[in-house]
Amino acid sequence: MPHPNEGVLRRLVDEPAGVSDADRTHVSGCPVCLRALDDARADAQLVGAALGGPGAVDTDAAWARFSAAGSSTVPASRPARAATRRRWGAAARRPAVAALGAVALLTGAGVAAANDWLPIFQTERVDPVEVTATDLVQVPDLSAYGDLQITQQPDPEQVPDAATARERTGLDVPEVAELPEGVTGDPAYQVAGVVGATFTFSADKAAQAAAAEGEVLLPPPPGIDGSTLRFQAGPGVAAMWSQPTGVPTLVVARVGAPQVFSSGVPFETVRDYLLSLPGLPDGLADQLRDLSTDAATLPLPVPAEMVTSSTADVDGSEATVLTSRNGLFAGVVWVEDGVMTGVAGSLSADELLSVARGLG
Repeated sequence: MPHPNEGVLRRLVDEPAGVSDADRTHVSGCPVCLRALDDARADAQLVGAALGGPGAVDTDAAWARFSAAGSSTVPASRPARAATRRRWGAAARRPAVAALGAVALLTGAGVAAANDWLPIFQTERVDPVEVTATDLVQVPDLSAYGDLQITQQPDPEQVPDAATARERTGLDVPEVAELPEGVTGDPAYQVAGVVGATFTFSADKAAQAAAAEGEVLLPPPPGIDGSTLRFQAGPGVAAMWSQPTGVPTLVVARVGAPQVFSSGVPFETVRDYLLSLPGLPDGLADQLRDLSTDAATLPLPVPAEMVTSSTADVDGSEATVLTSRNGLFAGVVWVEDGVMTGVAGSLSADELLSVARGLG
């Protein structure tokens, strides 16, 4: 009898009753399959962490969780898988991620043409940007070029029902018309407030940081020294269906789409300066430059080594579809009327698209 595929092994973790007696018998007596089953259990735990898991969500560690979970999706030996997780985990903890996020938020923006706080970016769509572990290591540390401050914390918490979630966030709580096979029961609800941050440029800090790395920084253009950008996203709500083990199988979330405001510096000035920072990988910079300049496209960093991306239609909106290379995890994200919606879980992309198209 051939070895069961990875989908069958994952179902043994999430939904053992859905696996045939023949497959269960084979796995129980096969050392190769038992080792693969151990890996599937590890994948389930990592996916659970990436989707938030039971209890509060640590927003600051979201990229680290996603990166760690993503590294589990590459079919490889245990040592190779562990090494990949370490690379992504270490990279995600670097402040360089803040720099990538800032460049990403700004690359789709238009021109700010007046003083005071001016909205220069409002997310209307997302576009995947391929990044590697090496890219994350090489991206400059934004805090070395100025003052980065978190001004608002989202303070996520679990709430008892959809009505409370709607009251706390003002968002329409997503309602799933038909749950995929294997997803049962009522969801748990989590809410989070607005997250905000400011970044103030400093020519002196930028020069010192570049010199410390043996790099030459281009002279900052007029007006950028001391200028400030303000970032804002949220509030958010998520409905989560989990297995008895606590591992989320399906998460449907909505969040106020990211916005960027400027104290008066034109977008092109900010964009060109950020993309000229020493150490920014050329390929990543080129991808960001190529994005739309209509003040509406939010780049979505995608770990290309572990995840593939495509597009699909969700009720007239273009959605980005992410699928782990071994098919154990997928996600769909799109933006409509200033609200970003995401559907993710340990399901197939087709199942998640069906959920997305049936949301109320």
